[in-house]
Amino acid sequence: MFAILFLFLQENFVKMRKLKVGIVQQKISENVQVNMDLLKKNIEQCADKGAQLVVLQELHNTLYFCQTENPINFDLAERIPGPSTDFYSQIAKELKIVLVTSLFEKRAEGLYHNTAVVFDVDGTIAGKYRKMHIPDDPAYYEKFYFTHGDLGFTPIKTSLGMLGVLVCWDQWYPEAARLMALQGAEILIYPTAIGWESSDVDAEKKRQLDAWKTIQRSHAVANGIPVVSVNRVGREEDPSCQTAGIQFWGNSFVAGPQGEILVEASNMEEENIVVEVDMSRSEQVRRWWPFLRDRRIDFYGGLDKRFID
Repeated sequence: MFAILFLFLQENFVKMRKLKVGIVQQKISENVQVNMDLLKKNIEQCADKGAQLVVLQELHNTLYFCQTENPINFDLAERIPGPSTDFYSQIAKELKIVLVTSLFEKRAEGLYHNTAVVFDVDGTIAGKYRKMHIPDDPAYYEKFYFTHGDLGFTPIKTSLGMLGVLVCWDQWYPEAARLMALQGAEILIYPTAIGWESSDVDAEKKRQLDAWKTIQRSHAVANGIPVVSVNRVGREEDPSCQTAGIQFWGNSFVAGPQGEILVEASNMEEENIVVEVDMSRSEQVRRWWPFLRDRRIDFYGGLDKRFID
């Protein structure tokens, strides 16, 4: 009886703080302007449902061009600030939301990044994050296009709190999530573009999807903070015709600080979803599971090595 009363008092002592999060899971076409106009409409739908924070998927303006290595695709990149940041800044300002976008950044001649840009409610750029981990796998030839990020794993301060924004391949690395949390990130956000290659059999598809969900939910558990993962959806053809393209698997989701799934989108369909996240639960969970307190930081020196022989 005492234990139940203690938990009740503890849960009600922590001041409730609710955040409405919108996620946009969208199919992408060859027409950039059509994509952006549809994104605007979908963002507005989320805002109409009360979303304060809206998160878009990785490289949402264009098809996933990294299926091939083609120098012409560098023409898709743009400066930050530039036309796209002007477009999304105006949306954030009009709707009075915090908006997380994902753009192909041209930093200088011949120097490009995969960059997340966050806009605050007044339309200003609150900050940006350049993707740190760059894959180079069949159908995901990102190292051809993107330079590794150099801004570090630093949360972005907004009017809604500290956002730990990472991008896609970063989601497989617990070090990235931990460093964001250690610097005060209150929520982890992963704009994503991941799917099945045409040769994957059904059993392998299930293993990949399960692993993708599990690793991100584990970041929520290990750090005691919510996770937002927004993936693209639909089949995108391989321009080289060497494969049958990628079927992006959707399944965008929001998880709470114990890894609990708060909402999850479908596997195949476009969806706009708004979910309420109780941000005060992080304090409660960290009291129950004080992982940050019990870390043996005096014995983690080997983590800065590629491998310990």
